[in-house]
Amino acid sequence: MAETKLTAETRTSFGKGAARTIRRANRIPAVVYGHGEAPIHVSLPGHDTMIALRSANVLLDIDLDGTSHLTLPKDVQRDPIKGFIEHVDLLVVRRGEKVTVDVPLHVEGEAAPETVVQQELTTLSVEADAANIPTAVVANVEGLTAGSHVAASQVTLPEGTTLAGDPEQLVVVITAVATAAQAEAELEALEADAGIVREEHTPVEGEEA
Repeated sequence: MAETKLTAETRTSFGKGAARTIRRANRIPAVVYGHGEAPIHVSLPGHDTMIALRSANVLLDIDLDGTSHLTLPKDVQRDPIKGFIEHVDLLVVRRGEKVTVDVPLHVEGEAAPETVVQQELTTLSVEADAANIPTAVVANVEGLTAGSHVAASQVTLPEGTTLAGDPEQLVVVITAVATAAQAEAELEALEADAGIVREEHTPVEGEEA
């Protein structure tokens, strides 16, 4: 897994006002913690941090006054309206250490004709080496027929990575394409639940019923 190096600065002021001042300087408030050490409050370069955090589970090498702290982002707080990063929690990790993370789940392959592939999960919880977290895992649906499904335990994981969640959890479900009659029946049921009554149409002379 590629590492991204970021140069941090010690942060001594706290609170909403201080955080706004830091962000106006194009930096992001953050805290580095873990392994029984006292939390270290820092600020990170705004642009470089935003670029780095586009990747899931990116390994960040935080350089603070010449000392390196290998970390994983554990919580990224964003403004709910504008989307900019407000604060980042960084967990200190060590090479060779196992960590539990959620990795993106992709679906590949073509299911059987006249089927619909329903993806139930977009991420999968796994345990992996902190320095070798997979960028994604893949569920293969090649040739699967209606009524088939893929459970978490059936997803192929990279060597050194193990499943951390429920192995029976459904990842993908394959269903048959609904016929026109089935689609119409479902629509009528939804309309009935909503209290919608269809108007009966009486054909005029010369119009087919």
